[in-house]
Amino acid sequence: MKIAIANDHAGFLLKKYLVDYLLKAGYEVKDMGSDSQESSDYPDYAHPLAIAVEKGSFDIGISICGSGNGINITANKHQGIRSALCWNEEIAILARKHNNANICALPGRFINREEAVVIVRAFLNTRFEGGRHERRIKKIPMKTFDQ
Repeated sequence: MKIAIANDHAGFLLKKYLVDYLLKAGYEVKDMGSDSQESSDYPDYAHPLAIAVEKGSFDIGISICGSGNGINITANKHQGIRSALCWNEEIAILARKHNNANICALPGRFINREEAVVIVRAFLNTRFEGGRHERRIKKIPMKTFDQ
């Protein structure tokens, strides 16, 4: 599985930890995030991540900013992205099972490293259920509602 990961300054330390964890777990990882804790703007990292996942260059994306909200909102501007703000294991599982989320957004200032690993592991190991959820996923793109 190929994973792209992006972050702003608030997610830098957690990103470093997760990249190391994912590489040791045998995943192919591309770091597309900030390389320091110096103030940076999450859209500068969220857009390239979303484009890479949307194009299929990566199977899954992980994004991290302070609250997880800004980087999540930005990624979701892309039609082919279903980014989910995941703050615990259950939310991560449901995001994949029911929403077929392809980016896991993490709130770097509100979870610790161990919680992040549990969330990411759940996100990566959960598969989309399909069924009634597939119908709903198909209604997400704006083109569905164009007149």
